[in-house]
Amino acid sequence: MAKGFTVWFTGLSGSGKSTLAERVRDILLERGMKVEVLDGDEVRTNLSKGLGFSKEDRDTNIRRIGWVCHLLTRNDVVAISAAISPYKAIRDENRKLIGRFVEVYCECDIDTLKGRDPKGLYEKALKGEIKNFTGVSDPYEPPEKPEVVVDTAKEDIDTSVQRIIGTLEQLNYIPAGDGRGYSDDEEESIKQRLKDLGYI
Repeated sequence: MAKGFTVWFTGLSGSGKSTLAERVRDILLERGMKVEVLDGDEVRTNLSKGLGFSKEDRDTNIRRIGWVCHLLTRNDVVAISAAISPYKAIRDENRKLIGRFVEVYCECDIDTLKGRDPKGLYEKALKGEIKNFTGVSDPYEPPEKPEVVVDTAKEDIDTSVQRIIGTLEQLNYIPAGDGRGYSDDEEESIKQRLKDLGYI
């Protein structure tokens, strides 16, 4: 039986975390793995109801997600978290707790995020109408050494997904697929990043 692990998507609201998480989940399910996705909005509704958006409440929410990912991982399930998780210290705390942990940073510039925002939340936050909005009026601390960085403003979903899956294959967290879906150059780039991080 394959061992469990956690894929931890982090990035600003609208950066593509949930979309990528669902695509990665579908590929892993096709390969016969057990997978659960913990989406930030759904977790707030079901697991963290009543929490606000202070730093303390945000930390509590992310710790709860981390604990569930820890339980799933140790029971040989692939846990995929898609929550903003703005503070580096709490993400690192979860990495230490979980162990088999792959951080995916969904990078995206504010102009692109504003363009994707059907509710106009970024516009309101930039005008000061929304308080504690991550990336505008509240801090977001980008990861310093994520296993994967995807720039969702510049690359398409398929490219991002292939890099994530390629990284999981190179780490031997998942078996290689029949058709890799990425080029030799991309494979070399993935290997080099994992070498730089000390994995291989």
